[in-house]
Amino acid sequence: MSPTSSPADAAAPSPGSSLSAARRSRELARSVGGPVVDVLVVGLGATGAGAALDAAARGLTVVAVDAHDLAFGTSRWSSKLIHGGLRYLASAQLDVAHESAVERGVLMERTAPHLVTAQPFVLPLTPLVSRGQAALAWAGFRAGDTLRLAARTARATLPGPRRLSTVETRHLAPALRTDGLRGGLLSWDGRLTDDARLVTALARTAAAHGARILTRVRALEVSGSGARIRDELTGEEGEIRARAVINASGVWAGELVDGIRIRPSRGTHLVLRAERLGSLPAGMHIPIPGETNRFVLVLPQGDGRVYVGLTDEPVDGPLPDVPEVPETDIGFLLDVLGSVLDVPVHRDDVVGAFAGLRPLLDTAPAGSGGAARTSDISRRHAVLTSPDGVVTVVGGKLTTYRRMAEDAVDAAVSARRLTAGPSRTAVLPLVGAAARARLATLPAPRRLVRHYGTEATAVQSLAARDPRMREPVLPGHPVTRAELLWAVRHEGALDAADLLDRRTRIGLVPVDRAAALTAAHQMLDEALAGQG
Repeated sequence: MSPTSSPADAAAPSPGSSLSAARRSRELARSVGGPVVDVLVVGLGATGAGAALDAAARGLTVVAVDAHDLAFGTSRWSSKLIHGGLRYLASAQLDVAHESAVERGVLMERTAPHLVTAQPFVLPLTPLVSRGQAALAWAGFRAGDTLRLAARTARATLPGPRRLSTVETRHLAPALRTDGLRGGLLSWDGRLTDDARLVTALARTAAAHGARILTRVRALEVSGSGARIRDELTGEEGEIRARAVINASGVWAGELVDGIRIRPSRGTHLVLRAERLGSLPAGMHIPIPGETNRFVLVLPQGDGRVYVGLTDEPVDGPLPDVPEVPETDIGFLLDVLGSVLDVPVHRDDVVGAFAGLRPLLDTAPAGSGGAARTSDISRRHAVLTSPDGVVTVVGGKLTTYRRMAEDAVDAAVSARRLTAGPSRTAVLPLVGAAARARLATLPAPRRLVRHYGTEATAVQSLAARDPRMREPVLPGHPVTRAELLWAVRHEGALDAADLLDRRTRIGLVPVDRAAALTAAHQMLDEALAGQG
């Protein structure tokens, strides 16, 4: 049985994939001052966790560290979309567009069909959308479908675009203003259940292949032969020696390796209660006035929340661990949203907001002030090798994390002459993955299947054994205590922030986070006591 195969016992996690405080302690002790490993990865966002998996799946010995938690940085602040590259066609970045479409198909059909599904979007044809703009958008959606075909993604996986009548448009987006509405355009793209869950699945799959996944371990200095690190839980310092080092620390990459110039871009999203916009069978593309190829997205989440995003604003100065959301971003998104809604959404309706920093590679000549707008900077990724051999991967986007990771490991293998085969990750299912037909027959609630895949029955079994585990963490939210317990036992959660802000995302709404904090501490204490 492979590490990602379905276990014989449906109430057990995938073999070898469980991350826990006890496992972290054991593997940290083995790594610091221990034998040289083949690859050290710094950063456990999507690209870093993907690199750890890619290298481990090739048979290399791997240690991956992060100063905080899995998906602590940019990877948890996305729109949770797996884009097919339509936007890049419009800017003539054909290679990026095709790569995006291919990687979307890999996730939806092979590696993570439980986490990535088809999402319909409506572009409402309001008076603010001219007939010329509508024609251009329709041509773009048709081109996007051609990308799907070129990437060999099945029609059953992603339906084709079509025109909508006014009645159909209102059915899919009832909150729209009807005055002057002349129908809409329906398109489809890939959508993640949760971006942080993708990173968790990557890290656990890497662990199942032997990688040591070490959170709360900060790389203080890196070189081509390893890193000086500090255990953020104890303050103890030490050294991890490696034949190759991959710097996948995103917007912070330049703080570890000289000569890496990042131009961060802030992408902000609002969080609304779902009842504020009514039933939303589909998401929405809302054109930004004055822009030909930019939209505000309305993204129903299925958990009683809706996200509205996103911005693309340059960020200067020191980089915070958790970016703040300025009122200007909130006002901008509300204004665009209000341009199409029957009943406006007010500032008081915004129950949460989050922002992520895109790690865009600044390719403008030094001293030139950079590109005019961060939205104009290419989303191509780059793999750079420093004079002392550290491989840094930057740029790109969430959709193409797997290809970025593969390219980074290829570079490390080549530079350090490691003995390793080709990448396997394009066909390697992540923890919980299975064919859609099998996922549909699992005896577990659909919501659990979309979050845990084949492990949904194992999470459900925790609730079956103890009635307390069936209780919601807070009223009106679907997450149960069983899911918190699972996160501590098997997903490497070490504190309440890990549970609420990354494993479940309850923390995106501050009042919900406060209400759930007591339950999180209780489950954490119980789970950690069981490990000890």
